[in-house]
Amino acid sequence: MEYKQIPLGPLQTNCYLVWNENKNCLVIDPGDNGKKLLSIISKLELTPVAILLTHAHFDHIGAVESVRTEYSVPVYLHNKEEEWLMNPKLNGSVSFKLPNPVVAKPADYFLDENPAMTVGEFTFAVFETPGHSPGSVTFYFKNEGLAFVGDALFYESVGRTDLTGGNTRTLLASIHDQLLTLPEETIVLSGHGRSTTIGHEMDHNPYINGF
Repeated sequence: MEYKQIPLGPLQTNCYLVWNENKNCLVIDPGDNGKKLLSIISKLELTPVAILLTHAHFDHIGAVESVRTEYSVPVYLHNKEEEWLMNPKLNGSVSFKLPNPVVAKPADYFLDENPAMTVGEFTFAVFETPGHSPGSVTFYFKNEGLAFVGDALFYESVGRTDLTGGNTRTLLASIHDQLLTLPEETIVLSGHGRSTTIGHEMDHNPYINGF
């Protein structure tokens, strides 16, 4: 399995393309710049089979409709954020005073805790990791040692909790109870910035060491 990190939009939100030997592809958090993203997918000769959302803040969903329309693929989201795709106040695009509020159609399927979810030819675990937002999830590919954590955990930092439904204690509990139980060599692929590992954050993240 291979993956590519693609920063998109004004907040440089990381979209991830994850594909297998057959060139089938998962699109995780298509945040913005739909034309650019579709061009990259085409150049890599990938065939998307689904859109997975770690959560529904505007900077993670801006190109959902571009990908969904082009490839006729389903969108997966936690049901606690069911209304966020359609509601610019909930997804934050109103608060950030964007020229055009972000609105998408409803998700096709809803996520919850699942140790072995299968989408197309891909099998992965879904962890509920709320705190940054109430429906935040992590997609964990055990065999590859990859965790797509959205905005829960960053390189030597953690996600903000001052947006709708955010809660600091809930976030820290999610990190400790879910993410820090993963093998230390697990690669953490965050919604913004560089990648890290579970082991590095255990040793160097000042926000979680004192919890």
